[in-house]
Amino acid sequence: MDERGAFTREEIQTQPEAWSAGLEVLNGSRSKLEPFLPTGKYAQVIFTGCGSTYYLSLAAAALLQGLTGQCARACPASELWFYPGSSYPTSGRVLLVAVSRSGETTETLRACDAFKANGRGDIITLSCYPDQPLATMGDLNLILPSGAEKSVAQTRAFSTLYLATVAMAVLWSGRGDLYGELGQLPALGRLILDKYAPIARQLGQDMSLDRFYFLGSGPRYGLACELNLKMKEMSLTFSEPFHFPEFRHGPKSMVTPGALMVGLISELNHAQEWAVLDDMQRLGGRILTLGEEKCDIAFHSSLDESVRNILALPAGQMLAYERSLAKGLNPDRPTNLDTVVRI
Repeated sequence: MDERGAFTREEIQTQPEAWSAGLEVLNGSRSKLEPFLPTGKYAQVIFTGCGSTYYLSLAAAALLQGLTGQCARACPASELWFYPGSSYPTSGRVLLVAVSRSGETTETLRACDAFKANGRGDIITLSCYPDQPLATMGDLNLILPSGAEKSVAQTRAFSTLYLATVAMAVLWSGRGDLYGELGQLPALGRLILDKYAPIARQLGQDMSLDRFYFLGSGPRYGLACELNLKMKEMSLTFSEPFHFPEFRHGPKSMVTPGALMVGLISELNHAQEWAVLDDMQRLGGRILTLGEEKCDIAFHSSLDESVRNILALPAGQMLAYERSLAKGLNPDRPTNLDTVVRI
């Protein structure tokens, strides 16, 4: 077996087990989480992180606002640190949800320091390592050690931390039925990893493809950004993320027979999303679709969309992993990157 990417391969494949362990932590923290979002307590919820966890924040903020109506946004931690005046509301308390795999990323720690020093509100932290600084900085600190990783590019950590934000959103929405659906995700994740590995391998090894576009709207846009980042990090391949309709506004000029559009299909707006992909296919591009039904990678989950969106992650990660190996790279150690950014 090729030892290049051994850590990444193991971390992608063990996500279902990591989700199960993460749900145990979340179940044990329900009583601590529930009081954080009573109606009217916060003017805004801000999710923050760096790199992958900023993209996670984009997905989490969109999901939370959609489910609860609570005003929520995502900011890179560096913006909160350097530009607080344009990052926070002018009045009212804020709930800051700070996410970091390592728990020691400089920008995230500095953003939390400044937030606390200015008494802006409350902090919840999400990380994977209990002995790192972020794990003690919050009013509530959730540690998900099952997401810990040896590789540089986040896979298992991202999905496990994202699962925590989904659990938070459904809890705060008062939808106990949705919280109950979370327990079905590990088994569904295993099915996707097993069933769709050949598709990921076939497309990842197809060197006629020279550019990848990941399309997702609503709470799936942040996930599209993250899968785009995996393709860049692991395989050094040209890749960009877009909201579906935005792709018509200029980026479609880049469509060639070597372009693959990876579409994260929604339930509400699937007709409009398919129309974008059909347009790009007529221009000569190729498409790969991920969604509940009638997609190349179909979840067949019967879960609410807010819960099942996470299922797009393992398939997209496998695509980037296979592309990296096909190009003779080592996805465990992407070029120029470090596991933690310290300034």
